Amino acid sequence: MIYNFAARLLNIILSMFGRIKVNGKENLPKSDGYVIACTHTGWVDILWLGISVFPTKLHFMAKKELFETAFTKWLMEQLNAFPVNRENPGPSAIKIPRNLIKEGKVVGIFPSGTRTTEDVPLKRGAVTIANLANAPIVPAAYIGPNNFKDLFKRKKPSIIFGEPIYMEKDLPKKERINQMMHELEGKMKVLQTELREHT
Repeated sequence: MIYNFAARLLNIILSMFGRIKVNGKENLPKSDGYVIACTHTGWVDILWLGISVFPTKLHFMAKKELFETAFTKWLMEQLNAFPVNRENPGPSAIKIPRNLIKEGKVVGIFPSGTRTTEDVPLKRGAVTIANLANAPIVPAAYIGPNNFKDLFKRKKPSIIFGEPIYMEKDLPKKERINQMMHELEGKMKVLQTELREHT
C-alpha cells in the first residue's frame, strides 16, 4: 500500500519538473526475479528508476543509518529497502538480495557504488548476486537531473533498459563472473552513449 502510494506520488511530483522518457522497457523480464544494474549520478536517479519499472516493485539497498530509528526503519522497510553497512558490508549485503531474487522479486543495484558522471570501474556486487541467485542482469542507464538544483533547471530525465545478460553456465565460476562483468560494463557504456545522442 505505502510503496504504491509513494511511487504514484513521486511520479506526480517529479513529473512537474519534466516527465521521464523510458526506453527499452520491453527488455525487462516478464517473470522470475532479476537484477537491474543502473548508472548512478545522484539521488534522483534512484527515484526515477523505481518509478520507471512500476507497477513492478523495486527492492534496493540503503545505508544502515536510515534504519536506526523506529520510524525511518519502518518507512525504509515499507519502501522495500534493506540495510547495508557501506564501510564494512557483511554477508547480508549478498544474502538478502539473493533471497529476494529467488522469491521472484526485482533488486535495483548501482554497481558504480558512487554518485559520479565519471567513467568509473564497476564493483562486482551486482554480478555476484546475480550469479548466486542464478538470475539475469538488466543493464540500465539514466541521464537527467541529479539533485534539487537540476530539477529546478527542468533538465529532461531519460532512462534506458538494455537486453538482459544471462550467465554462461558452462564456464567455471571465476570466468563466468568476469565475463558477465565485462559484458555488463560494456552494455552500460553503450546505453549511456545512446541516451546522450538522443537527448
